[in-house]
Amino acid sequence: MPNFYNVIDLFCGCGGFSLGFNQADFNVKLGIDVWEDATVTYKHNFPKATALNKDIREVTGSSISNLIKLPIGNIDIVVGGPPCQGFSVSGKRIKEDPRNELYKSFVRIVDNIKPKVFVMENVPGIIKLFGGKILEDVIEDFSVLGYTVKCRILSADEYGVPQQRKRVFFVGINNDKVKKTSEFVFPPATTRVTPLSCEDAISDLDFLPGDYAFGEDIDYKLPAATDYQKKMRCNSKRLLNHSITQHKARTKEIIAMVPDGGNYKSLPPDLWHTRKVNIAWTRMNSKKPCFTIDTGHNHHFHYRANRVPTVRESARIQSFPDTFEFIGIKTSQLKQVGNAVPPLVAEAIALEIKKLLDKEL
Repeated sequence: MPNFYNVIDLFCGCGGFSLGFNQADFNVKLGIDVWEDATVTYKHNFPKATALNKDIREVTGSSISNLIKLPIGNIDIVVGGPPCQGFSVSGKRIKEDPRNELYKSFVRIVDNIKPKVFVMENVPGIIKLFGGKILEDVIEDFSVLGYTVKCRILSADEYGVPQQRKRVFFVGINNDKVKKTSEFVFPPATTRVTPLSCEDAISDLDFLPGDYAFGEDIDYKLPAATDYQKKMRCNSKRLLNHSITQHKARTKEIIAMVPDGGNYKSLPPDLWHTRKVNIAWTRMNSKKPCFTIDTGHNHHFHYRANRVPTVRESARIQSFPDTFEFIGIKTSQLKQVGNAVPPLVAEAIALEIKKLLDKEL
């Protein structure tokens, strides 16, 4: 009989963190996000959970408890990825950046609820930012609340995700609610030696050019060719969110000049700085994990087709199963996918947490 632990997801987005914990047999009770599109998708895919579209700064531990009709003491895990603009190496590098109020709200709610465990995700740049001062501050913020905190940068391609995506995860263990002899251990890499490639992930979605321009709900056209594809297609009867972007003829001609795994440097130099070409232009490498899926830029291309990836292809690369449906216009769907924690990474962390908490029983 599995032991169910209750989870709330702050800054939930479409639900990558929640899905990973669900897959590890946790009981996800709530997802909170200020972006309405994301909470609509969240509610659609987590019908047993509550989806709250609200600014986290207006939420308290007691209001969460009242909303989900669960005593604060029964909320076991708090997870979330506070927006990282204030911590990013590409940002202002100002420690007091007002955008970090959202991070402070995460700390406040952890303080209100005092869960057994919290998990926080962010960009890896915060580890070295300001000479490590931000890292020290984050650990101190939670230490004074009674948590033993561990952090590590995890690369998604080492956990069965066909994508080179690095993020730092902080895991805090409540010293009063979890035995001091129980120590959290980050999950060991499972696919470091043989990571999954783009082709491993999405070759079964390689329809002929021009086919299924509107693919929000269509038949699968090709059989699953890899174990990963079979896993992603499990229990899925129809292919969702696979609408193909219709590029102009000239744009497709230029994309066609970029080889599998290539970039703008494969183009004639006179095209490098035209309005048609962005220096960030890259084509997936069919034989390697994908570069980090972003929030919908139109200059990252399929390894074979002369177009940007569809929402479903991007979701596959993030490790969302085909049963997970994204709601909204295509640009919104792509942003939802790009902002998410890869579910398989979240699941790997959740399983290690479960091992730790099960020792308490």
